[in-house]
Amino acid sequence: MARSTPQAPKAKEPGRLKQMYQVFTMTRRADPKSVWWFLLAFVGPVVLGVLLALLLPGQNWLAITLWILAGVLLGVLLFLIVLGRLAERAAYSQIAGQPGAVGAVLSNSLRRQWRSSEMPVAVHGRSQAAVYRAVGTPGVILITEGQRGNLKRQVDEERRKVQRIVPNVPVHVVHVDDDADGVTLHKLPKAMNQYKKALNRNEVLAVANRLDSMTHGPAAAIPKGMDPMRARAGRPR
Repeated sequence: MARSTPQAPKAKEPGRLKQMYQVFTMTRRADPKSVWWFLLAFVGPVVLGVLLALLLPGQNWLAITLWILAGVLLGVLLFLIVLGRLAERAAYSQIAGQPGAVGAVLSNSLRRQWRSSEMPVAVHGRSQAAVYRAVGTPGVILITEGQRGNLKRQVDEERRKVQRIVPNVPVHVVHVDDDADGVTLHKLPKAMNQYKKALNRNEVLAVANRLDSMTHGPAAAIPKGMDPMRARAGRPR
C-alpha cells in the first residue's frame, strides 16, 4: 500500500509587528527623510502630554499618568497614520514609470465612489503607453501613462467614444508624467478628486455600467495585478 507523501508546511506569514517593521524599513530606504516625520509624529504628542501633565494646576499622580499615557497613545496613532501615507508614497515611487503603475493606483488607492479598472482601455503598441478610464462624481476621467505624445489619437478616440455613449457627462484628462502640467503617480487620486462634482453615486454606477457594456478594453499588453505595497526599495549604493 503506497504511503501518502507528507505535504510541505505552508510558509508562516509574518506577524503584524514584523510587517510594520518591514514597511518602515522599505519607507526609510526609499525616503531617508521620512525618519524625521516619524519622530515628529510620535515625539510631539508625547512631549505635549508630559507638558500638560506637569504644567496644569491641581494634578495628582493619576492625572499625570493619564496625560502621559494619552500622549503616548496619540503618538502611536499619528505614527501609524504617517507611516501609512509615506509608505504608500514610497511604494508608488518604486513603480512609477513602469507599465501598469496607473492601474495599481486605480485599484488600490481610490475611494469607493470611483469605478475603474486596473486594465487600460487603449494602449500604444510600440511604447506601451496606455490610457485608463475612471468614473466618479466629477464625471469620466481618462488617465494617460507614458509619453502623452504617443497617445493623442487614443485619447481623442476615447473622448469621442465616451461623449457618444454618455453625451451629458463631463470628460477630463489627467496625464501621469513629469511634465509641468502632469501629475506624479502618488498624487493621482488627489488630482482626480479636485474636479467639480457632476454626478451622484447612482449616476456614477449607471455611467460606469453603460461604458463597460458598450466598450471593450484592448488585449492586455500591460501587466495586471501589480501590487505597489510589495515593491522593494532599492538598496543605496
